[in-house]
Amino acid sequence: MKILNADQIRALDKSTIQNEPIAPINLMERAALAFVDWFVDRFPNTTSTKIFCGLGNNGGDGLAIARLLLERDYPIDVYVVRYAPRESDDFMHNHRRLKLVIERIHYVELTEDIPAIRHNEVVIDAILGSGLSRPAEGIIKDTIGAINRAPATVVSVDIASGLYTDQANSQADTIIEPDYTVTFQLPKLAFVMPKNGRYVGEWHLVDIRLHKRYIDHAPTPYYYTQPKDARLLLHKRERFSNKGSFGHALLLAGSYGKIGAAVLSARACLRSGVGLLTVHAPSCGYTTLQTAVPEAMCRPDSNERMLTGQSEVDTPPPADYSTVGIGPGIGKAPETLAMLRDLLPTLTKPMVVDADALNLLSENRELLDKLPKYSILTPHPKEFERLTQTWKDDYQKLELLRNFAKKYKVVVVLKGAYSAVATPDGDIHFNSTGNPGLSTGGTGDVLTGVLTALLAQGYDPIEAAVLGVFFHGLAGDRAAEQRGPIGMTASDVVDALRWE
Repeated sequence: MKILNADQIRALDKSTIQNEPIAPINLMERAALAFVDWFVDRFPNTTSTKIFCGLGNNGGDGLAIARLLLERDYPIDVYVVRYAPRESDDFMHNHRRLKLVIERIHYVELTEDIPAIRHNEVVIDAILGSGLSRPAEGIIKDTIGAINRAPATVVSVDIASGLYTDQANSQADTIIEPDYTVTFQLPKLAFVMPKNGRYVGEWHLVDIRLHKRYIDHAPTPYYYTQPKDARLLLHKRERFSNKGSFGHALLLAGSYGKIGAAVLSARACLRSGVGLLTVHAPSCGYTTLQTAVPEAMCRPDSNERMLTGQSEVDTPPPADYSTVGIGPGIGKAPETLAMLRDLLPTLTKPMVVDADALNLLSENRELLDKLPKYSILTPHPKEFERLTQTWKDDYQKLELLRNFAKKYKVVVVLKGAYSAVATPDGDIHFNSTGNPGLSTGGTGDVLTGVLTALLAQGYDPIEAAVLGVFFHGLAGDRAAEQRGPIGMTASDVVDALRWE
């Protein structure tokens, strides 16, 4: 699913109007009806509802929503925020239609016109829409502030009033803080930005049948991975396949006190379909790994406490494996850095790089050019900052992410809510699964195991990253259903991995 910018959203509406064809007011009615269908599924018609409308097309949506809810016997109060001398044509049309079925429309011109809002009410925010180009001021700012202070449930129409669609807001901006945002057809880039969480709430898409051909041809670097998209990437397993059909992965993981990271990563790798797995870990972890993960082969390092790459066990060199995953729990000892320095030039196939391996790269930046092309790097934001630089806002961070992936020809998974998968082509795919319960130690090690397994099975690196992040997040969602997001652990995520 594409994510379009504000100009493209306006052009998409125009394209729909011209090519369907459909009158603008009828398209607005379609959008209002889609919102109302969502609304009535969640709130009974005994819910006292206040609808705040601006003077543009978002306000026109709000007026149409008010009329449709009145037809369903909802107790509705409508407040038009008069912040300008003129209204849009579609606003005026819906204003006339609403006046035929409602006893009174309230007008907010001064602060004292803003009504009291009770805790058992629902507020529908239809003041400002996706075309916003300047901060909320004057009576709009005062109205937004009053809504935010109220104890009511707040639902924004398309986007929260005051929130820019595709650029950063100032810290001083006044923005609606909704419980829900019901957006039309496609997600907005603002929805997946970490700093905007309080201005989005729980967001939902409603389909208003906008022009599909325009969407298909609209250029954008931003995409949102839906369940149906991710599942299409899954490889079908042939009946006569065997363990050799699904690759032999090598995991370089663990150090003294962090063998658990190697265990979690190895278990996740095996749960993600790898045919064979060898774990190279410090010799202090040998018994633990052989006991906790009996399905994996263990290649103990000749050093008891850290990874040096040396082993007394006769095994193939790393380049002979289907792929290599490195980083979970390995530490940053000089001997481990030497191992990484020797390893990278020998590899030609994409690998997975995580955790302390990323930190070693950030401290020895000349090694970045040694990474095999299309390798998958999985930093959390602080690790990514070490690899690049500090950013002033989330949008600059996205540009740094795109540029880094293009410069080094790697796939970068920037972890977090809506984890962003950046490709060497400059595209970014935002993930739709996961929950705050994944904010616990070890879940990144699990992801490393998942991605290593997918590369070993022959998945294209970009598809492996998108698919792995999706199913890792989905496992987190299943674990949260069973344990709750506060009490779940990384082991719960491994146990919840299911590829269907």
